[in-house]
Formats: sequence, structure tokens, C-alpha cells
Amino acid sequence: MKIAVLDDYLGLSQQVADWRPLAGRAEIRVIDRPLPTVAEAAKTLAEFEIICTLRERTPFPAELIRALPNLRYLCVTGKRFDTVDVAAAASRGIVVSNTPVTGAGSGAVVELTSGLILALVRNIAAEDRLMREGGWQNFAGTTLRGKTLGILGLGALGTGVARIGAAFGMEMIAWSPNLTVERAGTAGVRRVDKAVLFEQSDILSLHLALAPSTAGIVGAADLERMKPSACLVNTARAGLLDENALIAALRERRIAGAGLDVFSTEPLPAEHEIRQLPNTVLTPHLGYFTREMLATYYRDAIENIEAFLDGKPIRLVSGNA
Repeated sequence: MKIAVLDDYLGLSQQVADWRPLAGRAEIRVIDRPLPTVAEAAKTLAEFEIICTLRERTPFPAELIRALPNLRYLCVTGKRFDTVDVAAAASRGIVVSNTPVTGAGSGAVVELTSGLILALVRNIAAEDRLMREGGWQNFAGTTLRGKTLGILGLGALGTGVARIGAAFGMEMIAWSPNLTVERAGTAGVRRVDKAVLFEQSDILSLHLALAPSTAGIVGAADLERMKPSACLVNTARAGLLDENALIAALRERRIAGAGLDVFSTEPLPAEHEIRQLPNTVLTPHLGYFTREMLATYYRDAIENIEAFLDGKPIRLVSGNA
């Protein structure tokens, strides 16, 4: 059996987890570059029976699944598998598993969100750059205490961010399509209408899962409601908002800034306009990307692959028998 470990740009998969249980049972090859097209992915992965993804970096639509003649097992790291056409895989007898999100790395997204918030309000990235160029005190920052933190989506991640906001002494409000007053109160947050969320937030952080019902849920009209002094942070999914509308709002200074970890095209093209906007803090989809989180993903992936090789696959996703 040949195993492809995808999108491991830094070669960390072999460092953070013990792959020895698969020694002698399979040949492991690390793919350390993006596979941006179906054609390139099909050519690169044609020989492999087992593929281990890194989250959603490489999607598996039906077209790609049909183009992989040897594929028998697809192990998706992370809980979500919406970029995999599970029905197409099942139609070819390809087994698909995922991995639970547990362990020491599960707070990584919350921590990065707080880092982006602080970097925005205290101009940390810009001050660091200008210090290295010989400068000194170029910006006055903003104090978070007493400001309003708006949370779009109060699930596990949104609730974790609310705890950070409480530690900063912020007032917290939240909205999502199904959020109740009672659920918000349990998290120490006040539930408001969507329009109020955008109007009152000094920092607005996005934490909804991307689904057909939430795609584009933040549009130009929502951004128009935001204060000129407000900042938006997105460590969830780029598809939640109208990226072009956000770029326009930032370019025209209709909002103060944005901290972004996710983008409509990843890796973000070198010439993309968003790289040129001075009122942004940008990170390359690092939300889950810590050694602890990766160790958890790959540990569970190794367990999944072992079970598949033993003929007893585990953690099957919907669509598998």
C-alpha cells in the first residue's frame, strides 16, 4: 500500500506523530506542496491507495475522486469533510474517515483570534516592522477594556473567544441564525439582532461554520453598518463574507481594520490586493496550525489507517456503510 500525506508544507507530519505502527505495512510519501487543480492532483496522486489530508487544503470533488484509479481509503484530518464528495467516494467503494477534534491543540483557533485582535488594536505588526527600520512609536493603540466584542456564531469557538473578551474586560454581544437568549446568557453574552451586532461591535469576530445557509452571511450592507473605528476578525471561513466588499471597506477606510486568517483562494496569490492593504493583519490559515493540534490530527489518522489496513475501518463519515 502507498500512502500520500498531503499538504504538509513544513514536513511536520513525520515529526509530531509516530508513524512506526505503519512500518512494513505501507509506504508513506509526504506531499509538501499545494495541488491547486484537479488535473495536478490527479496526476500526483494516481498511484496511491490511501490518502491522508491536512484539513480542507486539498478538496476532493467527484471529478478528482473519479480520476484516482487506485484510491481505496481517504482519511480526512479534522472533523469537517464538506470539501469531500462522500457520495462519489462511496459509489466507487472508497472508504472515508475523519478525526475528532480533541487534545491539547483544540484551543488553537481561539488563541490565534485573540492574537489577531491584539495585533490590530495595538498595531503590533506595523510597529515591529517600523522598529526594525529605525522608527519609534508610530501609532496610538486602542484599549479593549470597556469596548464591545461582537461574536458571529456562539458555538465552541465563539464561546472560547467570549471568555477571552471577558478577560479583557469587554462587553460581549452575539448573533447567529439559531442563537437563543438563553444560550447566549449561559456563555455570558448578550444576544442581539444581526443589525445591532454590526452597529455596536468595536471588534467583530466570525465563528460560524460554512454551510449553504451561512455562505455570504456577511455582505456589503452588513459592513456598511460597522463603525469607522471597528475591526473585523475572521479565523473561520472566507466564504462567510463578501471578500470584495470587505476589501472595498478597508481600502476606503470605512472600517478601521481586519485580522484575517482565511481567504477565498489559498494559498493567497502573491499579487492579491489584500496583501497590499495597510490596515490588515494577515496570517496564512494558521488557526489550527500548531504542533499540538497537528500531533492530535496525525495520531488519530494513524489509528484510522491502521484500522483500515486491519479491515475494520473506524470513524466513518456519513455516506459510508
